[in-house]
Order: sequence, then structure tokens, then C-alpha cells
Amino acid sequence: MKNLIGFPNPVNEKAARTVAAVVAVIAVVILATGWLWLLVPLAYGFIARAITGPRLSPLGAVAMRVIGPRLGSPRLVAGPPKRFAQAIGAALTTVAAIGGLALGWTTVALVLTGVLAVFAVLESVLGFCAGCFAFGQLMRIGVIPAEVCVECANIQLRQAA
Repeated sequence: MKNLIGFPNPVNEKAARTVAAVVAVIAVVILATGWLWLLVPLAYGFIARAITGPRLSPLGAVAMRVIGPRLGSPRLVAGPPKRFAQAIGAALTTVAAIGGLALGWTTVALVLTGVLAVFAVLESVLGFCAGCFAFGQLMRIGVIPAEVCVECANIQLRQAA
């Protein structure tokens, strides 16, 4: 069980952006078709990645082991902010799935899916991870302790990478 739980650190940003691109495509499909059932595998993927990294996420595994290496040399970034971003995605998609499928809150589900689509496009296309940004801001104000991500807290370590 110990080998199952955990998140890689560092993370290949190219693999992370690949995951974000697929998430963006699925979110757009949901918005275009109203197929809220797609929120279930989307939520599962986020939950799996937040808890185990790519180990239990088929998309994460393919992005890390197959697609990422084919995109050239890895661009390594700190893992904790990416894990935080996956946890936010897990919360967002889980609320959207339960709201839309179990409670009939279709509008809420579609709005949350739209927010997810925007942030997934920002990461996949521009490399801007909103969850990572939020993680950094929470570290800056002391909500997240510096020892959670030493690379994030020490600007010299980030510049060396």
C-alpha cells in the first residue's frame, strides 16, 4: 500500500500538460454534448492522480510513460503544487458529477466543467497551472508550510532547474 499512495516529485511538466490537454478536450465534449456521465471518469482520474500520481490513472500513466518521453527531454517541476492542482480538479469534478448526475443540478455541473475547461486549456496551451499558482500564494502567506515544497520555497532551487 505504501508504494501505491504518493505523488512523484519532480514531475515532467510535458506529461502534466498532456493530461491537461486531454482533460480540456473531455470538458469541451461535456459542454458541447451535455454528456455529464463523462464527469465520472474525469473525477476518477483526478482523484487517482491526487492520491497515487499516475499509478492508478490510465491517462496519467500514458502521459508519463508514453507521451511525455516522446516530447523530448523532460522539463521537471516540483510535484507538490501539481498534486494540489489535481486535488482541486478532483473536488471540482466530483462536485460537478454528484451535482449534475445525482442532484439534477445540470447548470452547476456545466459551469464547473466550463471552469475546468478554462484552467485545463491554460495549463495545456500556455503552461499556466492555476492550482500551482494558488499553491504558491498559500505558501507565501503561510497556509502551506515551506517544508511541504522546499523547491517552491527556495527561489534559488527553482532557478537552478
